[in-house]
Amino acid sequence: MPGFLSEYLPIAVFFAIAVGLSAAFVLTAFVFGTQRPDEEKMTAYECGFDAFDDSRRQFDVRFYLVAILFIIFDLEVAFLFPWAVSLGGIGMFGFWSMMIFLGVLTIGFIYEWKKGALEWE
Repeated sequence: MPGFLSEYLPIAVFFAIAVGLSAAFVLTAFVFGTQRPDEEKMTAYECGFDAFDDSRRQFDVRFYLVAILFIIFDLEVAFLFPWAVSLGGIGMFGFWSMMIFLGVLTIGFIYEWKKGALEWE
């Protein structure tokens, strides 16, 4: 049992150092930092202009659509990196599997382009 726990000792030490340093940095910034809030610093920042409406209003569905499309194509890139690294070991089956995956994503991209999902009117 002690041999099993000794394998986790470096992780525990690293975690303790990380938590200690993080707490020290936050505490140091709080103690030694200048705290002079004024009206300008306390205002909400929204792209350089004052807020003009209630923050609980409904958003346009296009914001969500753009976010979903970003996540889809971001995940595509996340799958491409490990595939490219292991391409020599996975052979032709892995290559053609990724080509099918990219083909499906390309068809989806063309479909959303034709439907006008990428247009901001």
